[in-house]
Parts: sequence; structure tokens; C-alpha cells
Amino acid sequence: MYFAGQSILNYMETTTVFTNDAIVFGLLMLALGFVFYTSSKKEGFWSKFYKVVPALLMCYLIPAILNSLGLIDDNTSQLYFVASRYLLPAALVLMTLSIDLKAIFNLGPKALIMFFAGTLGIVLGGPIAVLIISAISPETVGGVGPDAIWRGLSTIAGSWIGGGANQAAMLEIYEYNPDLYGGMVLVDIVVANLWMAIILMGIGKNDKIDKWLKADNSAIEDLKVKVSDYAKSVTRVPELPDFMIMLALAFGAVGIAHWGADNISEYLLATFDVFNDSKSALSSFSSQFFWMITIATAIGILLSFTKMKKYEGAGASKIGSIFIYILVATIGMKMDLTMIMDNPGLIAIGLVWILIHVIVLITTAKIIKAPFFFLAVGSQANVGGAASAPVVAAAFHPSLATVGVLLAVFGYVVGTYGAILCTILMQIAAGS
Repeated sequence: MYFAGQSILNYMETTTVFTNDAIVFGLLMLALGFVFYTSSKKEGFWSKFYKVVPALLMCYLIPAILNSLGLIDDNTSQLYFVASRYLLPAALVLMTLSIDLKAIFNLGPKALIMFFAGTLGIVLGGPIAVLIISAISPETVGGVGPDAIWRGLSTIAGSWIGGGANQAAMLEIYEYNPDLYGGMVLVDIVVANLWMAIILMGIGKNDKIDKWLKADNSAIEDLKVKVSDYAKSVTRVPELPDFMIMLALAFGAVGIAHWGADNISEYLLATFDVFNDSKSALSSFSSQFFWMITIATAIGILLSFTKMKKYEGAGASKIGSIFIYILVATIGMKMDLTMIMDNPGLIAIGLVWILIHVIVLITTAKIIKAPFFFLAVGSQANVGGAASAPVVAAAFHPSLATVGVLLAVFGYVVGTYGAILCTILMQIAAGS
């Protein structure tokens, strides 16, 4: 729920034009088709347009516009759930079929450094944002007891470092007023999605940004070339059996991932009390989504050591990319551009907060000469988590999706600890 009051949500549900997911999915696919058709034009207006606005951003932005106009609404749709729980793990399997693990490890430590720089930016950004906004509007960061704003901001810290499970843990630990929680979720969604839109725009100017950062992206380019060369060496015209086998591999793995995730989560919750304690830093590891993504990626990596790897030549990563673009469109549905100014004080805190995160990332990237790829994926592994980090990584090249997953795993590991530290600092900054 993105709103503080159920009545507002009910109002939105009754005023949404299309609530049937078959219709909504059709609109999203039409949007994706429009973007791919127009972006394929080599001359004229669209050619010039996509030199400025990346096609991937449009795949995200058009659903956001449809949502903002009230034509569709993520609150009344299950499409994001389907895309993130079924299509995302399937995409990860197909995209990792041709992975070169040695080349992944050759990317070096910069990926981890940028991830932890992003975490540091979130931890420091929260209290700095509270201090800055309190100097301008003290009432915005006020509140006492369960209504204290810093308690609510703790849930954003949990979300931006770890994800939904960590966010829920912070709500339990600091006992923020549930009736006000919708406002915090609003800040989380609006600011995080605005930042993701900027990242997607940056991907289109990747080379210029790397040049400004004086980054050495040779390891990334080598990985892309290796995967592309391998794909060319096994490329063939795919036939119906190829498509059926690839889909069997992908969704068979999805079934195994869900089965494994359900059983692991149930075992941990039934065997260890610490995983049942929502205030525990380990509670996030009982998340079924975490295990689902981890198992699906592991299956893809294992298949890359078998003859199944040759299905890359039949278009495995292209099918995976289709699933990823559908996920991008459903993520775009979460963004309502009209809500940006619904609570300007809290939104201002979120914008300052994310700005500090960005400054820390850019400064670190400058110092270690890290490519924009590491900056973007390191940030999304924090702010977006396992749902969007692979999406951003795959936007650079399908073979890089696994990097996003691996970094997102670190988000689960440090999420609650980082959020607790951030909350303590925000409490001090708020004068509580």
C-alpha cells in the first residue's frame, strides 16, 4: 500500500480506468512494442529522439505515465508480482547459460567497493538529510513517540539497503505508527523510482560518463566480447524444439527455485527462533524472494557448465531480455508522477538523502576510476535490491545480469545492520 489511509486506496481503485490485468498487460506490451519499433528507426525524428532518451527509459516511463493518468494502477494489478516471481528468475537462468565465471571474477573488487560506497551513502545520507531539512522546516522531521519521523525513515533505510524484508524488520524494531507508514512507502517508491529513471538515462550516455570518470572498463568490455563471440560461434536458426527446451529449462528452474525457497524459508522459520524474530538482523534471510533469486541464479550457473550452454546460440539471452523488459514495464507502473508533491517535506528528505548517496558514489567512482556500470549496479543493489539490480546490469549487457544478483545478495546481508546504524544517526540528528 502506498497511502496512509485505506479510503484513499479505495478511491484510487474505483477511479482506475483499466483494472483487468489482461488489458493492463496488453497496454504494457503495446508500449514496449512502440518503443522497440520507434527505436529501430535509423533516420528521422525517432533516431534523434533516442539519442537523447534511452529506449530502456521509455519502457519504464510510458507505464509510469499511464499510471499517473489513472489508466492503470499497480495497486490493482498483480503483474509486477508475476513478472518479479516468475519472469525474473526465468530471465536470470537464460541470461546465465553462457556466463563466463572466470571473466566475472576478473571484473575485480571495484563492484564490491561501489556497492559498499552506496551503502555508506545511504547510512550517512539519512541523518544529513534530517539535519538539512530540520534547519528549513523543523516540523517536517518532528513527531514524538510512535509518530517520530526518524522512526518512519528507518523503514526507508531498510528498504534502500536491503529490501522489503529489511524494511519490514525496521518497522517492527522501531514501532513506527502504522497509520503514518503509507507516507514513508510513498517516499520510498517516488524517490527510488526517480533515481532509477536517472540511472537508465545514464546508461545511454555510458561511454561519456566513463570518460569523465577516467574509468577503465576493459574487463567489462572483455566479458561482453567473450560472450558475444561465443554466441556467434554457436548461433543457429532456432526451431520450435529449441524454444520449447529453453522455456522448459527456464520455467523448470523457476519451479525448482520456488520449491527450494518455500522449503528453506519454512525450515529456517520452524527450526530457528532468530528467523521468526522480525527485530532480528537475520530475519531477512527467511525471505522466500531472496532464496528464489539465489537458487535460480545458481541453476543458471550450473547449466553454463553443461551442453545447455549452446542454447545461447538459439537466443536464450534474447528471450531472457524480453522477460526483463516486461519486468521493467511493471516496475514503471509503480511510479505515479502526480504523487511527487503529495508530501513535499518528506519527499524533500528523500531527495536530499538520495543525493548524498549519489555524491558518495560519484566521489568513490572518481577516486578508484570505476566504470558507470559499477556505480549504477552498486546503487541499485542497495536502493532497488534483487528485483532491479539485475535489470540495470542486464541493460548494459545480458551477460552482466548475474553481477546485479550477486551484489543484491550483499544487500540482504548488511541491510538491517546498516539501517539500524542509519536510524541511530537520524535519531541523533532529529534531536530525539
